[in-house]
Amino acid sequence: METQEIVNRVATSGIVSLDLEELYHPGERVTYDIKDNLFQGMILREKDFREFLKAHDWSAYQGKNVSVICSEDAIVPTWAYMLLAIHLESHANAVVFGDMLALESKLFAEAIQLIDPEEYRGKRVVVKGCSKFPVPISAYMDISTLLKPVVQSLMFGEPCSTVPLYKKPKI
Repeated sequence: METQEIVNRVATSGIVSLDLEELYHPGERVTYDIKDNLFQGMILREKDFREFLKAHDWSAYQGKNVSVICSEDAIVPTWAYMLLAIHLESHANAVVFGDMLALESKLFAEAIQLIDPEEYRGKRVVVKGCSKFPVPISAYMDISTLLKPVVQSLMFGEPCSTVPLYKKPKI
């Protein structure tokens, strides 16, 4: 009986695997809720808010990724969010208005902007779909629009089981 050598067809396929999880920023994520600065839970008083901004220890946000929200149905002027951003900017890694999903989307968008699409020119690329960290859908959309102009083909999933997304037309 003759034995046949087992060939790993995935390894020899020339498919390049791109794992967006590798772009996950490891910094701590925190939410700043401006509701804690509201007078009677309804309005923001400029004088009180400015005093708070001066007295608050902003170093507590050093290197962190901060989402800024207001969980109360209150009138918060735009300038208040701007002042918060100014105070957080010199300490935090990232600051975004919105929830944690908005924060993750920003972090991944910044990381994807650092990718050189030329590294993928003419290649068959599969964007991995499973990850330990939460990869927002926006990141999958961003990587798709970044890579489509340069790749031979773009797929989603795992190299052994992919969903085809795009194939460069033959000219």
